[in-house]
Amino acid sequence: MTTGFFDGIAPVRYEGPDSTNELAYKHYNPDEVILGKRMEDHLRFAVAWWHSFAWEGGDPFGGQTFIRPWHPQDDMGRAKLKADVAFELFEILGQPFYCWHDADIRPEQADFAGNLKTLEEITDYMGEKAEGTGTGCLWGTANMFSHRRWMSGASTNPDPEVFAWAAATVKGCMDATHKLGGQNYVLWGGREGYETLLNTDLNQELDHMGRFLNMVVDYKHKIGFKGTILVEPKPQEPSKHQYDYDAATCIGFLRKYGLENEVKLNLEQGHAILAGHSFEHEIAVAAAEGMLGSIDMNRNDYQSGWDTDQFPNNVPEVALAYYHILKAGGLGTGGTNFDAKLRRQSLDAVDLVAGHVGGMDICARGLKAAAAMIEDGGLEDALKARYAGWETPEAQAMLGSDLATIQARVLSEGIKPEPRSGRQERLENYVNRFV
Repeated sequence: MTTGFFDGIAPVRYEGPDSTNELAYKHYNPDEVILGKRMEDHLRFAVAWWHSFAWEGGDPFGGQTFIRPWHPQDDMGRAKLKADVAFELFEILGQPFYCWHDADIRPEQADFAGNLKTLEEITDYMGEKAEGTGTGCLWGTANMFSHRRWMSGASTNPDPEVFAWAAATVKGCMDATHKLGGQNYVLWGGREGYETLLNTDLNQELDHMGRFLNMVVDYKHKIGFKGTILVEPKPQEPSKHQYDYDAATCIGFLRKYGLENEVKLNLEQGHAILAGHSFEHEIAVAAAEGMLGSIDMNRNDYQSGWDTDQFPNNVPEVALAYYHILKAGGLGTGGTNFDAKLRRQSLDAVDLVAGHVGGMDICARGLKAAAAMIEDGGLEDALKARYAGWETPEAQAMLGSDLATIQARVLSEGIKPEPRSGRQERLENYVNRFV
C-alpha cells in the first residue's frame, strides 16, 4: 500500500538522449561503464531528506508554501509517513543513497531523552523500510543550528551545557548512522562561528571545536564505524564569521588539531560560490591534500547573495567538478548528494521527481564529459607543457639550493626569462568541445 503522494508517477528509466519524456533519464544510465566503472558507482547519488521532505517552502521573507500530508512535523505518526513517502521517491528514482539530519526525520521533543528515543524509533523504521530496496544511507548528521539552543554555536558555545548536549546528540546520530549502515558521518558547523569579537574568545572556541572533533573520531573507532568522518565548509551564512569558511580553512584546522589523517571534506557547490570560489577549486584544493571525501551537488542563483540550493543545470561547471574528482581517484565512500530544494512555487509531487531527474542527468553529462577529457588527455598535456621547464636537472637542483647560489647562476648564465602565454582561451575552447 502506498501513501498516494506520487500517484500516477512510474519509476524513472533511462530512455536515451532522444527521449522527450520529462520523467526519463536521457543521460543517466546506471550500468553504462565510464573509465572502467559503472556510472552509478562513480556518481553514487543521494537524496537529501531535509530539502526533499522536511522543507516547507519558506524563505527569509515568507513562510510555508508546501502543504504536505506529513506537515506539521511534530509527531511520530507523521515522521513515519514522511519516511514512507521518502522510500516511494527512492523507488521512483532508483538512486542508491539518502542523507539525513536528526531533526529531518524525528519530531523535536521536550528533552534530550525524548529526542534520542524518537531518533532510535524512526531510524529503526527507516532500516526496515530500506531492506531489499537497494537504497542505503550515504551519511547522517546532527542539526545543531536550527533550535534556539544553538544560537551561539554547538561545540564552540560559551555554555558548557550546550557543548554537552551537542556531544550527546552527535553520539546518538553516529549510533543511528552506524545502525543504518551509513558510509560516512558529516559534521556541518552550522553556527560554529561568531557575530562579533566583542563577546568571543576565538582561541578557546577553536580549541573546543578541535577537541570535539577528536572526540568524534575516538568514538568512531570505539564503535567500529568503518565510514569516513567528514566536515563541510561554509562561509558566513548563518554566522558572520564561520570557522569552517572554505576547504583551505578546514584543512588548516584539521592539521592544527591532528585530524588530517582521520577526517575528510564534504564540499558543496553553493558553499564554494559563497566563499568566492568555484566548485572545481574547492575540489582541487581538497584533493591536493588527500582530503576529498564527498560532495553536495546544487547551485546558487548568481544574482542573489545567499545559499539558494537549486538543482544543478550547468554542464560545464559540473564537468569540471567531476574532472577533478576523477583525477583524484573518485569519491571513495562519498557520493553526490543533492543538497537541493524545489523553488517555493514548485508545489506538485511531480516537481520533486523532475528536479532530481534533471539533476541526475546534468551530473551524468558532466561525468561523461570529464571522462572524455581525461581519455583525450588534452588538459593534462597542456599542463605538462606549461611546467616542462621544471623537469630539467638545473631546475630540480635549484629547489635544493640557496638564494646566493641561484643568484650566481642567474648572473653567470645571463638568465633573462620572457613571459609565455597561459593559453586560457584556447583551453576554455578545448573544454567546450566536450560539454
